[in-house]
Amino acid sequence: MPDLPRITILGAGRVGGALAAQSPIPADLVTREAGWEALDGPAGAPVVVAVDNAGLDAALARVPAARRPDLVFVQNGVLEPWLFEHGLQDSTRALLYFAVPRRGAAIEPGGTSVLTGPHAEALATWMRAMDLPVEVVAREAFTAAMLEKLIWNSAFGLLCQRFDCSVGEVLERHDETLAALVHELLAVGRAALGVELAAAPLLQRLRAYSRAIPTYRGAVKDWRWRNGWFVAAAAEHAIATPTHLALLREAGVDMAPKT
Repeated sequence: MPDLPRITILGAGRVGGALAAQSPIPADLVTREAGWEALDGPAGAPVVVAVDNAGLDAALARVPAARRPDLVFVQNGVLEPWLFEHGLQDSTRALLYFAVPRRGAAIEPGGTSVLTGPHAEALATWMRAMDLPVEVVAREAFTAAMLEKLIWNSAFGLLCQRFDCSVGEVLERHDETLAALVHELLAVGRAALGVELAAAPLLQRLRAYSRAIPTYRGAVKDWRWRNGWFVAAAAEHAIATPTHLALLREAGVDMAPKT
């Protein structure tokens, strides 16, 4: 086994707890209540930020300045505005293609996770030791992968909530609606991010990931980072998204701008 990096995990929720439990070497686990002294050590080792999007500001406020370059952000959604606001735009980023159905459950791999940034290789070594497939890419390729994961989260989360079903059941019962929704979100992502993704292969990959974790149930959450980002970007670029807006209304989603 290759030498593994010392890992600190900030956040003991579903993802952070599962990564700590399955880590091949002991990881320093920092919770809301305890463990912050682990961040007082020397810089240079990855710190996986596994809090939810709403908790990013509070978590960052407690991270010493010397350790901020070590932060690894694994959150879904469009983080770029927040990262630039805090001078963290060059941080290590990860798109995790696995599911943790509930707190305390084991990781369920569903695809190849994507990493970029200064600690990407170290994180890749650590994750491969847990038998989690991972790929290290350049920042530009990461942006394309981010849009793909963003579309998966936003589309399947909305359809799971609207039809009260799992991602596998979305494929079985609502595949035509899924295709229409993905085409709309892709058009918005292309215009807003300047990313080119072909629609047909994208749909195939999104379906394949969902088949790998068929019992997972998504929902509309992290509004301004996910579905809300698409609503705002569609308005900015004058792109019609009737399927997306109709499904949001039918799912009872509050579409008012949120800070």
